[in-house]
Amino acid sequence: DPYATVSLVGPSRNDQKKTKVKKKTSNPQFNETFYFEVTFLCGILSVYLFYAILQIFISKLYLLQPRENGNKSSKTDDLGSLRLNICYTEDCVLPSEYYASLRNLLLKSSDVQPISASAAYILSEVCRDKYDAVLPLVRLLLHHHKLVPFVAAVAELDLKDTQEANTVFRGNSLATRCVDEMMKIVGKHYLKVTLKPVIDEICESPKPCEIDPIKLREGDNVEINMENLRYYVDKVFREIVRSSISCPTLMCDVFYSLRHLAAKRFPNDPHVQYSAVSSFVFLRFFAVAVVSPHTFHLRPHHPDAQTSRTLTLISKAIQTLGSWGSLTKSKLSSFKETFMCEFFKAFQEEKFTESVKKFLDDVSSTESKEPSGLKMYKRAQGRTRIGKKNFKKRWFCLTSREFTYHKQQEPIFTIPIKNILAVEKLDESSFNKKNMFQILHGEKPLYIQANNCVEASEWIEALCRVTRCNQKRLSFYHPSAFLNGNWLCCKATLENTVGCARCTADVPADTQIEIDGDRETERIYSLFTINMSKLQKLEEACGSIAVYQGPRKEPDDYSNFTIEDSVATFHTLKQIIDIVEKLNESHEKYRKKRSSSAKYGSE
Repeated sequence: DPYATVSLVGPSRNDQKKTKVKKKTSNPQFNETFYFEVTFLCGILSVYLFYAILQIFISKLYLLQPRENGNKSSKTDDLGSLRLNICYTEDCVLPSEYYASLRNLLLKSSDVQPISASAAYILSEVCRDKYDAVLPLVRLLLHHHKLVPFVAAVAELDLKDTQEANTVFRGNSLATRCVDEMMKIVGKHYLKVTLKPVIDEICESPKPCEIDPIKLREGDNVEINMENLRYYVDKVFREIVRSSISCPTLMCDVFYSLRHLAAKRFPNDPHVQYSAVSSFVFLRFFAVAVVSPHTFHLRPHHPDAQTSRTLTLISKAIQTLGSWGSLTKSKLSSFKETFMCEFFKAFQEEKFTESVKKFLDDVSSTESKEPSGLKMYKRAQGRTRIGKKNFKKRWFCLTSREFTYHKQQEPIFTIPIKNILAVEKLDESSFNKKNMFQILHGEKPLYIQANNCVEASEWIEALCRVTRCNQKRLSFYHPSAFLNGNWLCCKATLENTVGCARCTADVPADTQIEIDGDRETERIYSLFTINMSKLQKLEEACGSIAVYQGPRKEPDDYSNFTIEDSVATFHTLKQIIDIVEKLNESHEKYRKKRSSSAKYGSE
């Protein structure tokens, strides 16, 4: 029963892919494709096939030239063959100032009217594979906080061509691909804290869940299998619908925009605002992660055949449960499989529909519908004296978007959840008060005294839960206050000194989003360079449309492009071509410099 694993070993993390097991053969052919993205400068590419290991030290690679009269051993040991299809992309990243013009042109794409005349949209049009354009584009816009307005703009264009409410965001347009990629980048930790425990249970202690009569084996009990499947589906569903408080703010902002645009496009359909969100968060996020947990780093390997089938059935169930209005009786008859129709009769209760509605409301609203509130004492950092007057009694309110305190109805101070860096207990010795904790954010720490130790623990737990997906959380903090010119814990005299104690909830590695803006801009430049002929033909087409008033006749080279405003599109294309030509000159200078100083290992 052979299989193969391919591992990419890097300085910060390891990526491993595993083929499916080939049963009862000594001459396996796997014919599987794995993709690794090498984002570091040195590491080891390790191919592990059965008990043989091939290691390539990436940092030791050097230029090679063909040798004459090379010696080749006539005797070879045939241990099988490994077919690799390797796509090698080399980007020469110049200093940041070289990319200023192209970067600025791309970042202002969301402000261009119409959006189809923007540089970012044109990039997606000229690339044969939209994924090649979407990946660097989303990362660049995300790095510069421009992703949400761009997604909203391309989603609005997408909705213009949508005629029926039940097909909203169901295709593979630029908008849907951008949201897909955004969820993969931003939602990694959210998926992990939501699904990993239950996925681990399913994979490590699998129960038979096959309910298709055709696939049942002799001795299988369909009633027991259906009960097992119902247990798993219910558990996964409950984990999802109660996870809204952990949904990253950026995802909520995107979902809010999509929901608003869909409702605006189909004002007479009350359900379209929910289906616009569920088509992403359920169909393209949770359901996909359930059926392929190894792809989202929820499991290290491919599951076996039985577990894979179980995950497929659970994924189908989650898709249907997350589809707004799919649990009505009229929808049950539309199932392709009659056995799934029978299975879903158990999920027709109103509570499932209401749970989905509440979850979609929470992850696509600007604020939580059900905030938590309590009266406690607070004190801001920076007071020079310790006294009762420095501690004020205030009402505190926590939602999925912000933490506020009030004296009356209007909040006195607001801390956005995304700005909270850490929540930790405060030493009693700081103010000679018990049940205190501190909230560290961009400004001065906020010190809070709860009414008792239970309330303090509950608030710390709630705040940690709602901020655990924050990207800039601290690893170290000061357990005491800064008073009279020094930290009481470590006696450091500088107020901005790095903390002396490790945070109790350390920063998860998968919440850190490391994006090299220059590298992504270079990748986009390379794509424009490869497709320069298309850019030039599109420029000619825009010029022809602008001056020719007769019947429109377009060559095949640009007939598939979207040209809403030929003048605006022509202006953007001219800017792109000029910028690319200038970057070509800079790259040519670098290539000449490199070729003159290169050392060849085969000489």
